[in-house]
Amino acid sequence: MTPLELPVRALVLGLARSGEAARVALETQGTEVVVADRKLGNDGDLTLLDGVEVLVKSPGVPGDEPLPAEARRRGVPVWSEIELGYRLLAGNPILAVTGTKGKTTTSELLGHMLGAPVAGNVGRPLTDLVGRVEPGRLIVCEVSSFQLEDVHEFAPAVAILLNLERDHLDRHGSVDAYRAAKLRIFERQRPDDVAVVPRGFGEIRGSARRVEFHVDDALPAEPLIPGSHNRENAAAATAAARALGAEEETIARGLRTFPGVPHRLEPVAEIGGVRYVNDSIATNTLAVRRALTTYDAPLHLILGGRAKGEPFDELAAAVAAANVVTAYLIGEAAEPLAVDLGYAGVPFLLATTLARAVAEAASVARPGEVVLLSPACASYDQFRDFEQRGEEFRRLVENLGG
Repeated sequence: MTPLELPVRALVLGLARSGEAARVALETQGTEVVVADRKLGNDGDLTLLDGVEVLVKSPGVPGDEPLPAEARRRGVPVWSEIELGYRLLAGNPILAVTGTKGKTTTSELLGHMLGAPVAGNVGRPLTDLVGRVEPGRLIVCEVSSFQLEDVHEFAPAVAILLNLERDHLDRHGSVDAYRAAKLRIFERQRPDDVAVVPRGFGEIRGSARRVEFHVDDALPAEPLIPGSHNRENAAAATAAARALGAEEETIARGLRTFPGVPHRLEPVAEIGGVRYVNDSIATNTLAVRRALTTYDAPLHLILGGRAKGEPFDELAAAVAAANVVTAYLIGEAAEPLAVDLGYAGVPFLLATTLARAVAEAASVARPGEVVLLSPACASYDQFRDFEQRGEEFRRLVENLGG
């Protein structure tokens, strides 16, 4: 195949949202599609690769699973759904956003600011836009390290790296491998493209024009959403919008009116003077450390879920330094969190479930205090995804108010 040519026959591995969207998009283009999924019981059937020109892999499927490993051994290219979407949307410039934290907020802010559709890791697959957006229209695309592992021609017109800290070590195995996956966002950019990076960030690959941002940058307006981390996200978005030629008033209006995203420091309710905040999207320790700096009020902090390979000692120190009354620990990571929080002198309760954590926190929280769900962990031990965890938190809080 030439770089942007599509396969005659493809295998789609993983039939969650992105896999299903990839299947539909390929079939619409006339490609014969074979599907494999753990729920179908055929994700280890190597004969499915016979006659296949490309394997399109869902981001949740590790690269060392039998089918992608065998595909590489046979010389069959493995694409992420993002790679497929980029090829199918060749007439649309892509503004891609990655980083350890802040991807969703920054992507949605840019979509709001520029009037552009937002897709990728935010929940709407990029391939879902095929045939739905007119040629030439800008698309904002949030991309994760899992998706960037399997890109080949992906070259966004503007690429943003927000930050880069330890995360997903359970998948990538090392900080270096995680970093390498993230930085693939820049590799194939051309001289007329733009790479937006934090001020002072090290060398990156690719030949794009480099633009830097910093939390202290002068902005045309202050963002509506609170926190220094959100000002940093706003600085990155502003740098990207300026690179695309957006007018200052357009940028300012977007900053002043963007309300934030669900599950990211989302106010749920105030009951009896106690505020309840849903930060379920905080699936690593960096996000929680940032959340802790957002509130001056005493915090009742709900932590836990499925650990992602990060140590919790630095988080425990940050919790100890913050105004945390009690930490309520849930899920598989409750006991390891308890060890590090105990060493740091943080009062905690092994609540096990989110329902008990909310009930216990509500029973002791006083007017003026905040009950904050900011888990620092993935949700897959007890919930389908972080959205379901956040929605359950909202439901539990609403029940408190009758």
